[in-house]
Amino acid sequence: MQAIHKWNASNKQPTKNQSVTRTNMNQTINNLLTSQLDTWEMAHDNYAALSQVQIKELDVNGIPYKVQFNPARIVSSGAKVDTQSIKRRKCFLCPANLPPIQKGIPFEGHYNILVNPFPIFPRHLTIPEVAHVDQRIACRFKDMLALAHTLKDYTIFYNGPKCGASAPDHAHFQAGNKGFMPIEKDWRAQVAGKVIDYGEATLRWLNDAPRTTLVIESPRMKDATALFDAIYHSLEIKPGDDEPMMNVLAWYEDGKWIVCVFPRDKHRPACYTAEGDANLLSSPASVDLGGVFITPVEKDFLKITATDVARILSEVCLSAEEFRKVRERIRGGRKDSENDLDLKSN
Repeated sequence: MQAIHKWNASNKQPTKNQSVTRTNMNQTINNLLTSQLDTWEMAHDNYAALSQVQIKELDVNGIPYKVQFNPARIVSSGAKVDTQSIKRRKCFLCPANLPPIQKGIPFEGHYNILVNPFPIFPRHLTIPEVAHVDQRIACRFKDMLALAHTLKDYTIFYNGPKCGASAPDHAHFQAGNKGFMPIEKDWRAQVAGKVIDYGEATLRWLNDAPRTTLVIESPRMKDATALFDAIYHSLEIKPGDDEPMMNVLAWYEDGKWIVCVFPRDKHRPACYTAEGDANLLSSPASVDLGGVFITPVEKDFLKITATDVARILSEVCLSAEEFRKVRERIRGGRKDSENDLDLKSN
């Protein structure tokens, strides 16, 4: 397996050797996908089934969304993530519990890049920490940016422990091929305004209610991380939780990182546990907030409307007023002892 070396996070652009590493890694991942689909029957069948998934397009308050009927994703959408259920099952991301046929590629010495056997994307990866540690983003955001920089063909995403992660007890990212989610190409047309600048980085907010979206754009990892820290510390941590509720997307293009942060208010909408016709098995995570709603149950796919999507988003995302307060707190330049930010807004 190919060793991946660390690079200088303050560099604006990769050096020649770093570019070679990126090329080799993406080819290595392509080789892994080919090999796993040739030898792992379950993964082969689930990826083959993607060609048969049904898609429909919806307009939610002028924002394009897709709905994907994907029965294999019932494993994630229907996952029991309460404390007792987690304690009763073996962690499926720990190396000792992986199927013997599942192979991986090491990254940065403490991650393992795996083929996700229950895909949403034509190329779908899971990237867990080797150690069994809780799902947390604050200490791993730079790792997310490093992954986005190295995996140039992919968008990296993070689901918070109560925001769609089916393994909240084991830190991990996921990755899917770029261009799959509508927000990747549409976000610039949805910009409502600038929140702040920091160094060479800019934080903007989108006019895409009832979704609530903050977008960092930066050529420097250090500046992007500073803005993410400002967002993180502007968000409420609910009683009993260890981090603010959020989903995060990150990709690298044209020499810059693009990071979409979706602050959350609720794990699952009321329709998830409703009975009768009101029931709709939707457990929104990063991909849903990126514009592709996943429905593992056919009846839900057939009946879901733009009104349903808007209602689900309004339940799980921040209210317009709370989102405004978050932006004001960020503009206020909340400081901490380790990262004394000089934030400029207009």
